[in-house]
Amino acid sequence: MRESALPRLPRRKRDAHKGDFGRVFIVAGSRGMTGAAALAGMGALRSGAGLVYLAVPASCWSVVASLEPGYLTVPLAEDGEGRVSDSAWTVLDDWAARVDVAAIGPGLGQSDSVRQFVRECYQRWSTPLVVDADALNALSHVPARLSRHAGPRVLTPHPGEFRRLLGGADCDREMAIEFARRHDVVLVLKGHQTLVTDGERAYGNTTGNPGMATGGTGDVLTGVIAALLGQGLAPFEAAQLGVWVHGRAGDLQAARVGEISLTARDLVEGLPQAWLELPSA
Repeated sequence: MRESALPRLPRRKRDAHKGDFGRVFIVAGSRGMTGAAALAGMGALRSGAGLVYLAVPASCWSVVASLEPGYLTVPLAEDGEGRVSDSAWTVLDDWAARVDVAAIGPGLGQSDSVRQFVRECYQRWSTPLVVDADALNALSHVPARLSRHAGPRVLTPHPGEFRRLLGGADCDREMAIEFARRHDVVLVLKGHQTLVTDGERAYGNTTGNPGMATGGTGDVLTGVIAALLGQGLAPFEAAQLGVWVHGRAGDLQAARVGEISLTARDLVEGLPQAWLELPSA
């Protein structure tokens, strides 16, 4: 797809304020995986979100806050292993009603509590929700519930996570399209030429490179897509534009540091140049 055919963000008014560009709420992180939360938050900030809130286990908030001053942190109740506890549900539910878009999953870890509150968020929130990483793993235990959701959903699995959602079956393009149609979601199947589909439309991405096959790059993408939803793009268009600019940032940074040395933080730093290549509407 040519750059000119991609969805566009609206041009910003000169008298705009941060509330005009979306309040993004990201539930992420656990002890030992604070970087996943931070990278998702950075991806959202570098993709135009007006306000970004990172909801993380209470013992992690100071680490996450120290990595980027531009987002805000929300401490959550946690279990003995430093993972969000299901007792945090009331706080999460309250925040979901106050923001424009939410994302859940990067670095959450896996436990019965995580699985419980992820299912509650997925099924009950009317807020647009990007679902990634450990949140996808939590949902793979209850595949029959994937169609039960109260608002727009964007799922961003890599092939292994998608196989788990399918109950272990091999995945291909047609299965991905049918999955999106059956569950009324936008599916972003990550990998070479990442596929974005809503069950009717399908887009194969043309940007990105093997250097992006490293930890944390998917967390950045979660933040990017959430930011675009918060700025008013529809789910399919937000996912389509998100994967293009994410991959383009990776290409620009690979040209600078090489594919071998490319890191997820490099992607964050490459996003501004990638956005400069795209005109506003």
